[in-house]
Amino acid sequence: MTSTRKTIVAAALIALGFATLYWHVLAKLVSDWYHDDNYSHGFLIVPLALYFVWERREKLRKIPAAPSALGFVVVLGSIAVLIAGILGSELFLTRISILGTLVGVTLFLWGWGYLRALAFPLAFLLLMIPIPAIIFNQIAFPLQLLASQFGESAMGFANVPVLREGNVLILANTTLEVAEACSGIRSLVSLLTLAIVLGYFSDPRGWVRTVVALSSVPVAIVTNGFRVAGTGIAAHQFGAAAAEGFFHEFSGWLVFVSAFMLMLALQRVIVRVAPAMVEAPAPVSV
Repeated sequence: MTSTRKTIVAAALIALGFATLYWHVLAKLVSDWYHDDNYSHGFLIVPLALYFVWERREKLRKIPAAPSALGFVVVLGSIAVLIAGILGSELFLTRISILGTLVGVTLFLWGWGYLRALAFPLAFLLLMIPIPAIIFNQIAFPLQLLASQFGESAMGFANVPVLREGNVLILANTTLEVAEACSGIRSLVSLLTLAIVLGYFSDPRGWVRTVVALSSVPVAIVTNGFRVAGTGIAAHQFGAAAAEGFFHEFSGWLVFVSAFMLMLALQRVIVRVAPAMVEAPAPVSV
């Protein structure tokens, strides 16, 4: 059997084993992407990760394969995590074991050089996994209170009478509740993903990519606060209908686009202030 055929057979066997182990986990994960608006961006993560791998194809060809037995240990540990997640009905454990298995297989078949080269695509896959509920709630509720406080302050500045009780804003003609969906957690998760992709394609420098990614957190919080304030002002001026239905959904899209434009503007400012160094062309010998 030729080397190419051996590679194809080995890849097919690995893919079959992976599918057998994780088909039920992957099916539930895709279902969550479809039904949970907080993670609808999950459909884009795998294609982008595959593109990042394809982009490194020339670099991978130059790396000598040096299989490591430690990779097999990592695979066994990941399968143990999968079993623990299934027995404990803990979705996060079953899903995080997918990445552990991919890391272990890479290490076992090709070695540390390949793993280092594929570190970013593998880490990027973390964005497809929903945050555990216990952590999600710890983030969402403080964001609800923060958005409520921001909305109360902005409406007071606009001379709109408002009384806040926790995450409830009481106006003269209606009452608004800053629910979990309006906390900003949805836009925060999506914006973080978008910021990582934007930083990756717009600048090769690691620190610029990090700054652009981290900027998604304050940008998401501030823009969502303006959304809450704008909804309250609109409800005060035009009635409760302005805070519901089409207007409410449209404001969410408008705020998301505004947040992306802010991150893009930040990236442009960084490029202007600290332009990337361009290598001078090699001198031509005469």
